[in-house]
This record gives sequence, C-alpha cells and structure tokens, in this order.
Amino acid sequence: MQKNKITFTQLIIIILISILIGGISGSVAGFYVSSNTVKSVVKNPQQLRTEATNFFSSHSLKEDTNRKELVEIDNEKDTITAVKKVSPSVVSIVISKYVSKYYGNLEELFPYDEFFDFGFPFDFEFFSPNPKNFKKEKTKVGGGTGFVISSKEGLILTNKHVVSDKDAEYTVVTNDGQKYNAKVLARDPFNDIAVLKVKNINLPEVTLGDSDELEIGQTVIAIGNALGEYRNTVTKGVISAIGRTVVAGDTRGSEVLENVIQTDAAINPGNSGGPLVDLKGRVIGINVAMNRAGQLIGFAIPINQAKTVIQSVKKYGKIIRPYLGVRYILINKAIAKNNNLKVDYGALIIRGRNPGDLAVVPGGPADKAGIVENDIILEVNGHKITEKHSLGREIERYKPGDKVKLKILHKGKEKIVWVTLGEYKEK
Repeated sequence: MQKNKITFTQLIIIILISILIGGISGSVAGFYVSSNTVKSVVKNPQQLRTEATNFFSSHSLKEDTNRKELVEIDNEKDTITAVKKVSPSVVSIVISKYVSKYYGNLEELFPYDEFFDFGFPFDFEFFSPNPKNFKKEKTKVGGGTGFVISSKEGLILTNKHVVSDKDAEYTVVTNDGQKYNAKVLARDPFNDIAVLKVKNINLPEVTLGDSDELEIGQTVIAIGNALGEYRNTVTKGVISAIGRTVVAGDTRGSEVLENVIQTDAAINPGNSGGPLVDLKGRVIGINVAMNRAGQLIGFAIPINQAKTVIQSVKKYGKIIRPYLGVRYILINKAIAKNNNLKVDYGALIIRGRNPGDLAVVPGGPADKAGIVENDIILEVNGHKITEKHSLGREIERYKPGDKVKLKILHKGKEKIVWVTLGEYKEK
C-alpha cells in the first residue's frame, strides 16, 4: 500500500492556510471582545456618574432636611426658652366694680302682662320698684394683662385703657393664681400706657429690648390673659410691619396710636397690656389692639416709647411729660395738595371740631413763644416732622424745662422759634 507523502510545497501551503485562518479567527474574536469591552467601559462611567449623583443628591437632601429640622428645632427651643423666661413676670389684671342688682319680685318690675303682649289699649300705670330691692355687688366687669418692670417696687406696666375707669378696683392675678390688690400709680396722658403698683409681690421683672432694632419678618411671641379668662396664653407670629398709625378704641372712646408694631401673632381681648417678646426673651412691645375686621392683625406699642415713662415713675413716682400746648394734624402730600400748602410735611396747628378745642392753649409754652393757629412746625431741633416722626414723638424725647428750637412756616415764611417746654398736668 502506497503511503501518501507530503511534499515540502504542500507543507508550506498548509502552514500559510493555518496562519490565515488563525488570524481571521483572532481578529473576529478580538473584535468581539474589544467591542464588548468598549461598550462596557462607556457604560460603567455613566453608571458611576448616575450612582454618584444619586448618592450625593440623596445625602444632600438628607443634609438639607436635617439642617431645616435643626433650624426648626432651634427655633422651637428658643420659643420655649423665651416663654419660660418671661411668663413668670406676666400677670392678669381683673377689673371689678360695684354694680346694682335687683333682688325683688319680677312682677314689681313688670306688673302687667299686656306690656309684653303689646295689647291695645296700654292699660297700665307708672310704677316705682322698691329701692330696697336693689343691692350693689362687686362684679368682674373686664380683664387685661400686665408685666412686672420692677420687682423691688412692685411696678407693673399695662395699657391705659385697661385701667382707665377711676371708679373700678383692680386685682393682679399671678400665673399660679395668687391675687393682689393693685393701685393705679400713673396713666400716660399721651400714650396708651399705665403703671400699677402692687405690694409684696414676689415676681421677677422682665428684660426690656430695643424696639428700634426690630425687622419685618422677625419672630415674636405674645403673652396675655386671652378673653380675660385664659391666663398666660401664648401665641407666636412675626412682625408684619413697623411704624403703623392706627385709631384704636372701644365704647369709652378712641385714641390715635402712632409708630406702632403690627404683628400676626394672635392678640385677643384681654391680651391688652401684655408683652410682645423676641426669641431672646426680651420685651420689645406692649400689646394694645387688634383689627376685628381682619385676621391676625394685631398691634403693639414699641417698648422704647415706654422707657421714659418707666424711668419717670421709678424716679418721681409719676409720669412727667413735656408739654408744648398745641393741637395739630400731620401734613402729607394729599393734605398739602388739597389746601395749596407750600410744604408736604410738618405739623399744621389747627383747632378741633368742638368750640373749646383751641389750636393753641392760652398761656401754654407755644402761646408764650408766639405760635399761632395755621402755623406749620417743620422741625424740632433739626429733626424733620413727618407722618413717621410726629411732633408729639419728637417733643416727648425731652423733659419739662428743656428749651427746643422750632423751625416754623408762618404766613408763608420760615422762621426760628425757641420754646421752653412745660410739664403736662393731668386734668
């Protein structure tokens, strides 16, 4: 049997074919592997970026949430701390008065049924109930709030309208229910502020802040005897506006309040005279009024307006106020336009509606300095008189006996007048 022999030429051809097939196979395999490798390389960085973004975003959101929660917690802690600091100094003021009550037979008051039936004819006679059946009893007729401004002297600051009834009796009730008789030491003639004096009351006094540094949006807390029933009720809000002028009043009359603080912290009847507090536990205002027509629109007297009153009472035992002796309205652009005035600022000296409401008080400091009706006071010691800086607010910066320089517009011409301020005597 003849064996197949591979010639040298055939061997060379086989080797070349093997190399060629191997190269093709390697190229295909290499292409397949390299193709999948590239896809994998491109895909992984994207996944890494996505995962990294998700990772950092989730952690960032968590950090922001945590930070927000921490701020809220801090704010809450500050509120609680401020309330704990001030509440022991806040008292309720109960207003009591002797009121006549009838204890006789009702038929004595209404002896004829026909009176209620409105039958015709009205067949009844005039009658007089027995005076002996009327008895006077001390009855609670109202309530308000106050806060201690001097522990040593037992002085309590409140609103004038809370203690305006000179025939009423006033009782201070502490947070723990202790009751003390209170005496009205002073009523401010120009602002809704009054000071009570209580003997042997052992309460801490508040810390007074600086109302000139307040900012709109700042968090504040109101504390008071809400509705005259719920002692030391706490409400929280922000300062909504600064420098408001409002007319506040009740059945006993009204009063213009200048440069007051507006807040959305709920202020209810009975809150009058209570403190408006910042988050550091400092009193920055005295709650005074609310707007019944709106929601969460309350007002407070800036505490800086009360500081001179407090100092005066502590030093003299009464409120001493400087006195110019004029009646005026503040000029603005509308008043200036409607009256053809040369200036759109200042205080126009003008008489009131009643015949006895004179523009200039005879014999008063302004009268002695030659100020007359229709004069316009433009400046007090270089301070311009505007709606935000009224004549009254400028004058109360001084003391009785101080000499002040007034720039006045008299019959269309400016002139300087020097006035020695007097002391206001309450009538």
